[in-house]
Amino acid sequence: MDVPRPLTEAEISAELATVPGWLRDGETIHRTYPLRYHAGVAVIVHVADRERRIGHHADIDLRMDHVRFSITTHDADYRLTRADFDLAARIDAIVAAHQALPVD
Repeated sequence: MDVPRPLTEAEISAELATVPGWLRDGETIHRTYPLRYHAGVAVIVHVADRERRIGHHADIDLRMDHVRFSITTHDADYRLTRADFDLAARIDAIVAAHQALPVD
């Protein structure tokens, strides 16, 4: 199995620009969506199915009024790789498809 290549600082900065709303915390990116509980459950089920298909998984924290996704690549010693930003973009698309975008 190929080990994913960790990104350089410059590559991480460039990738972050492609996923607005995602924040970096060390070697993890995360985003919180203010969603009602049941909308969060529906989004999580859809995300989990996509994660299974691509073989990359986020840590997910579901609360009554929000869901938080945190992503890093475990196979790359918990470092950021392109797969993390790809998954972030997929999560954004899934949230949008569920019309569960946060209301400001």
